[in-house]
Amino acid sequence: MNLANKLTISRIILTFVFMFFLFSKGMLSKMLALVVFIIATWTDFLDGFLAKKRNEITDFGRLMDPIADKILIIAAFLAFVEMKLIPAWIIVIIIFREFIITGLRLIALVKGKVIEAEMAGKHKTVSQMLSIYMVLFFIVAREYSANRFGFWNEGLEYFLKNTIFYMMILTATLTLISGVSCLVKNKNIFINAKNK
Repeated sequence: MNLANKLTISRIILTFVFMFFLFSKGMLSKMLALVVFIIATWTDFLDGFLAKKRNEITDFGRLMDPIADKILIIAAFLAFVEMKLIPAWIIVIIIFREFIITGLRLIALVKGKVIEAEMAGKHKTVSQMLSIYMVLFFIVAREYSANRFGFWNEGLEYFLKNTIFYMMILTATLTLISGVSCLVKNKNIFINAKNK
């Protein structure tokens, strides 16, 4: 297994470390959750960069890299739902899209084809990551100010939660648009899925 693929696997492992710190009590744990998430997202850039630079792009990497991304992102969103920071229905939309497109990619791989990431998909991923970072910074700021400064109040929390909500609406919209775009451009793959 090459280094790029090891980094992909490490992202899945880091997801569990991230979840552990996120649900642990205390300001330090919340800050560590943010740090671990930053490291995990950095491996996403690094594994692709190394695979291309070293000419070590493999079928395993093509399959597992987007799956590792989805595990990390969906785990974070589900954690935020559990923490009552974002509504579940938005995450259902995001998960539905990810499962459909992942299924399409698997069908394409079986047929010896690779569905390359398109611009709409990249915008979707960026919006998802920004949303997660926004929520994580909210969690850390709330924990930090409550413990250190005490300036946190209901008005500030209401404003920030509304900001997060509208960012999630934007994220869900971009997620749906990218999903529909991918399905339309690759409709022949799933329409002829039974053909060998």
